Amino acid sequence: MKEITTEELQKKLEAGEKLALIDVREHDEVAQGMIPTANHIPMGEIPYKLDELDKDTEYIFVCRSGNRSGNVCYFLEDRGYKVTNMVGGMLDWRGRTV
Repeated sequence: MKEITTEELQKKLEAGEKLALIDVREHDEVAQGMIPTANHIPMGEIPYKLDELDKDTEYIFVCRSGNRSGNVCYFLEDRGYKVTNMVGGMLDWRGRTV
């Protein structure tokens, strides 16, 4: 599974790269702030949203610490999706949140 650090992700976003970010935290967690361009799909809903994900798109998954998003990456990678886990999660994120 591919990984990206919070610093690497922040540099890509600041450079204007268009990235497909998915935050898999629960509703109460994202209410405290999430990366501005991220979409929110709670981890438990991922298996029911597979038809909304494109296998040709590379997705970067985000959670609080990087564990849940890592599990989602393993799940999706096994099904042929292109995925990257943001290690350290939102605990390590120093960029802007909304």
